[in-house]
Amino acid sequence: MAADPRSLDDRRLVEAYVKQRNEDSFLQLYRAHTPALFRMAWRLGGLAPADVEDVIQETWLRAARSLDRFRFQSTLRTWLTSVLINCMREARRRTKEVDGDNQPEPVAPSRSTGLQVDIERAVASLPSGMREVFVLFDVEGFTHEEIAGLLNIHAGTSKSQLYAARRKLRHALGGALRPVAVRKTNHG
Repeated sequence: MAADPRSLDDRRLVEAYVKQRNEDSFLQLYRAHTPALFRMAWRLGGLAPADVEDVIQETWLRAARSLDRFRFQSTLRTWLTSVLINCMREARRRTKEVDGDNQPEPVAPSRSTGLQVDIERAVASLPSGMREVFVLFDVEGFTHEEIAGLLNIHAGTSKSQLYAARRKLRHALGGALRPVAVRKTNHG
C-alpha cells in the first residue's frame, strides 16, 4: 500500500520546523490543517465564534511547542485533533465558569438551508460526549479505536455514544435522518 502523500508532506514539514524552526514549513502545516480543524471545532460546538478562533490559535501554539515530541504514531491530523479537543474542553470549562450553565449555541458559518440546518442544530444540541463521538466518527471518519484514544474513553463507550447520538438525532429530526451511508474515510 502506497504511503499517503499528505502524511509524507506533513513529516517533511514537521522535521523542517523542528530542526530549523523553519517558519515557512510551519505556515504550510497551518494552511494545510487549519480549515479542517476549524470545521471540526464548529461541529464539536459549545463555544461562541470568538472562542472558536481562540481555540484554533491555542491548538497551534501548543502544537508548535510540542511538535518535537510528535513521533508519527498517528497522522498529524489525528494528533492535531487531540490537541484541538483538549483546547475545546478547557475553553468550555472556562465558559461555564464565567457564564454558568449558559452555553452559547454554535452558529457555524454555512450556506446550508433546510434539512442541513436542522441537522446542524440537532447535532449542536447533543450532549458533548455524544456530539464529539458523532462528529469524529460520522463526519471526520475516525475509527472507534482512534476516538477512544482521542477522548480517553473505551472503544465500546464510543460505540454506545454513537448509537445514542444517532437515536437522538433521528428522534429530533422526526425520522428524517437515515443511517449514514457515506462516511469520510480518510481524515489524515
